[in-house]
Amino acid sequence: MTNAPKANMPKTTTIDDAPLVSRILARAFDDDPMMRWFFPHDASRETELGRYFATIFTRQYVHHGVCERTEAAAAFWVPPEGQDKAVPDGETIQELLNILGDRAPLFRDAVETAAQHTPQEPHWYLAVIGADPATRGQGHGAALLRSGLAKADAAGLPAYLESSKPSNLPFYEHFGFTVREELRLPGEGPTLWRMWREPRRPADA
Repeated sequence: MTNAPKANMPKTTTIDDAPLVSRILARAFDDDPMMRWFFPHDASRETELGRYFATIFTRQYVHHGVCERTEAAAAFWVPPEGQDKAVPDGETIQELLNILGDRAPLFRDAVETAAQHTPQEPHWYLAVIGADPATRGQGHGAALLRSGLAKADAAGLPAYLESSKPSNLPFYEHFGFTVREELRLPGEGPTLWRMWREPRRPADA
């Protein structure tokens, strides 16, 4: 019997993983409709996305979320007790606005619109998940999704996410998520699909 590959085995991230995590996510979100709306310039998008993800990871999620990675994917989850804390402070907001440049007003409006539709009941929030496209089909994203959902199920809590990429919806539906709402972002922005998954007992997972 051969040993199972460890490249897609989830591990807890630390702040030292910021360069790797931001690089993975910049590649993962290069074709994401919302990120292309925020960062419309092909030549600079990967660099800008890297700065964006490094900022939210180091200043928010690594401190107040449950952040995991494989060798080629990363995911940021926020349990109920961390959701009031995992919001950007003034300094972080300014840093994000500097990265976004003239797209900052669109970003601000999108964040405010999405926040108005956030579920009020306790849940695990999947803030970010992405895998390097070069490793697509190798199970990195699925491994991280299973890991986070197992924690939500162990707590007996539902899970929630938002996606602007329609081709990802079947992937999430495979893991038990259903679409709650299609939300069109202001300023002729992309559609955001709000997805929800009820908790499962271990035998049902």
